[in-house]
Amino acid sequence: MLNDYLNACPLVAILRGVTPEAAVAVAGELIEAGFSIVEVPLNSPDACVSIAALCERFGDSALIGAGTVTDCAQVDRVVEAGGRLIVSPNCDPQVIRHSKALGAASAPGCSTPSEAFAAAQAGADAIKLFPAEMIPPAAIRALRTVLPPLPLLAVGGICAGNMRDYLQAGASGFGLGASLYRADKSSIEIRHSAEQLMAALRAAQTSLASISL
Repeated sequence: MLNDYLNACPLVAILRGVTPEAAVAVAGELIEAGFSIVEVPLNSPDACVSIAALCERFGDSALIGAGTVTDCAQVDRVVEAGGRLIVSPNCDPQVIRHSKALGAASAPGCSTPSEAFAAAQAGADAIKLFPAEMIPPAAIRALRTVLPPLPLLAVGGICAGNMRDYLQAGASGFGLGASLYRADKSSIEIRHSAEQLMAALRAAQTSLASISL
């Protein structure tokens, strides 16, 4: 499931701080710009209300889920709201297995090889490399040589200027937070950020494709 959406667009929109009143309009802008995965962190206001609204409106065309999920009770609430993606800042095998048992994709946060292997063994669908500011492209290149072939999503500090280096090192995609969305951004600013980041992704992909020819 997650791979299909990542193949469509390897960017995860992280709407930290979004409110239920704004969620549908914000996600609509991003989906129209090409995003297909939307994450509402649970430390956002009434996050599960936003998730339910997004699932009702976009559930047929986008993968909607939650971020900052740290225990199984939170997984239950997200799935009850319709969410199908569980993203965590840490690696908790119990949360991973519980997410999978409920039919949700799991992307736990890892910053070491031990965490990444534990996540893979627990059944994670992707590894969230977090915080990416502490995991430079060289580290991802080294991880790629030993990890199972799971998607590696770099999250934290990702912007238009560093996507190419991470992709070249072996990252599969990115989680985009403040560089894409903040609660104080206008809809015009959000759309502009989305278009810039999509353009940066396409440019990086084209550049790397030309090198491999």
